[in-house]
Amino acid sequence: MNTQQQIASDLLKINAVTLAPNDPFTWASGIKAPIYTDNRITISFTDVRDHIETGLVELIQNKFPKADVIGGVATAGIPHAAIVADKMDLPMIYVRSKPKDHGRGKQMEGSIDKSQSIVLIDDLLSTGKSVLNAAKALTDEGYNVIGVVAIFSYELPDSRQNFADAGIDFATLTNYSTIIEQAQSEGSISEADLATLRQWRDDPWNWGK
Repeated sequence: MNTQQQIASDLLKINAVTLAPNDPFTWASGIKAPIYTDNRITISFTDVRDHIETGLVELIQNKFPKADVIGGVATAGIPHAAIVADKMDLPMIYVRSKPKDHGRGKQMEGSIDKSQSIVLIDDLLSTGKSVLNAAKALTDEGYNVIGVVAIFSYELPDSRQNFADAGIDFATLTNYSTIIEQAQSEGSISEADLATLRQWRDDPWNWGK
C-alpha cells in the first residue's frame, strides 16, 4: 500500500471521510456531494496522525525542499503544522482567516524573516480559496509563500484553476480518486456506487440534477 492509499484507508477507517452516493450531503456552497470530510478528527488518532505527519514531512521535502518555515492555516491546519515543524526542526507560523479586530490587528502569528520561504498546511482542499486567502495575506505583507500541502483534495476543477491563477503550487497526501478506489477495494462500497462517485468527480456542479 502506497502513501496515498494508506492515508485514504486511514481516513475511511476513522470516518473522517464519509461516502454516501445514494444519500448526498449539501455543502455550505449549495452543491450536492456524495462525500463529507472532517479531517479535524485525525488529531485524536495517534497512528493516523503519525501517518499524516510523516507523509507531510516527506511531501514537503520532495515537493518544496527549499521550505524554511511551516505555516498552519487556521484552524484545522494549525495542529498539523505544529507537528510537522517540530519534526523538520523548522520555525512555525499560523494565519487567521482574517486580521484580529483588536490589538495590533495581526493576521499572522509568529516571527520570521521576509526572505524565508513558507509552505502552508491545511487539512483539506475543496476550491482552495481559504488557503489561498491565507497565502495572499502573507504575500501582501511581503512574505514568500512557495507552496501549499494538505491531507486531502476533492480534485475540483475550480481548485486547480484557483491555484494556477494564484501562481502557487500544491500537493496533497491523498485525493478523492484514491479514496473512492480504496473504499471499493476494501468492500465498503459497490461497483455501482463507485461509478456514481466517479460521475460526481467528473462533473460535481451538475451531479444529481
